[in-house]
Amino acid sequence: MSKPIYVTQPYLPPLEDFMPYLEEIWVNKILTNGGPFHQQLERALCEYLGVKHISLFTNGTIALVTALQALRIAGEVITTPYSFVATAHSLLWNGIKPVFVDVDPNTLNLDPAKIEAAITPHTTAIMPVHCYGQPCDVEAIQRIADNYNLRIIYDAAHAFGVRDKTGSVLNHGDLSVLSFHATKVFNTFEGGAIICPDAKTKQRIDHLKNFGFVDEVTVVAPGINGKMSEINAAFGVLQLKHIDDALARRKEIDSAYRKQLNSLEGIRCLNEADGIKANYSYFPVLVQPDFPLSRDNLYQKLKDQGIYARRYFYPLISDFPMYRSMPSAQRDNLPVAADAASKVLCLPIYPALAVLDQQRVIDILRRV
Repeated sequence: MSKPIYVTQPYLPPLEDFMPYLEEIWVNKILTNGGPFHQQLERALCEYLGVKHISLFTNGTIALVTALQALRIAGEVITTPYSFVATAHSLLWNGIKPVFVDVDPNTLNLDPAKIEAAITPHTTAIMPVHCYGQPCDVEAIQRIADNYNLRIIYDAAHAFGVRDKTGSVLNHGDLSVLSFHATKVFNTFEGGAIICPDAKTKQRIDHLKNFGFVDEVTVVAPGINGKMSEINAAFGVLQLKHIDDALARRKEIDSAYRKQLNSLEGIRCLNEADGIKANYSYFPVLVQPDFPLSRDNLYQKLKDQGIYARRYFYPLISDFPMYRSMPSAQRDNLPVAADAASKVLCLPIYPALAVLDQQRVIDILRRV
């Protein structure tokens, strides 16, 4: 049997390239608390991403929790059911009620046309997700937020390096949150970050991620331990040197899928967004009713061949026990998201995916 193929694999540069970084950490004996590699990575990411300020975190979930605290969000927050559970979990951790709104059928992002009807006197913010790295309708969402005096926190876990006509999509809203988990386009093993619009906001976030400490005898907030270690930061510095090559390879894989699958009856590829510099973080397809196999049967057929595709996102967040009793979580409120969750299948895409291995995936779909 051929080797297994997964939806994604982390990019790992040669081990010998990482050894000098580890040796430097061992020599200077600074392992955490904003050491040299931490500071270097923050500066490098600001330059690469085209953002003013960034605060590194131990992971993206703690970054989401902290972003909500930094803006003092309370009450209700409008968000999407079509995401990884961390999006809504970060709200519950802060005692905030998620209010689910349906998604746009073309992008699977939060549908701006459905947001206003969900706003109540208790609504304080909107938390959209740039799903699969495709930007939300940021202009429409900003207009709504301005009209109702709401804050916007973007879950940008998939959107590393994505740009629109204005520059980095991470500059939209009040804050944007990145994930550097091992499955992401850019990873630090585990990690995350908050994109901050100004130095004052970054300072508050830096306090919150370090127990609220200003100095060794001054605590100004009930903060958490969300700091990124020096080893994670050093790996990020190394990863950043290879990111453009990794993105170029992802683009090639995306193009090959589209060339051979766009005309395949019963398989719908999501449209490429116009005027966007994408990062090709995922390759989702929607398995339609006229395809010979159901989505779940196709998923199993691929798995039987050692190809581990992923039904991402299925189930919806709103289907899990801690959310499904909420009025906004009812299926009749979320028909587009529910339909997408029943059809979606993410195919393998990562820089080390061999051409022949990708062709194996395509051939199975075409033979069906």
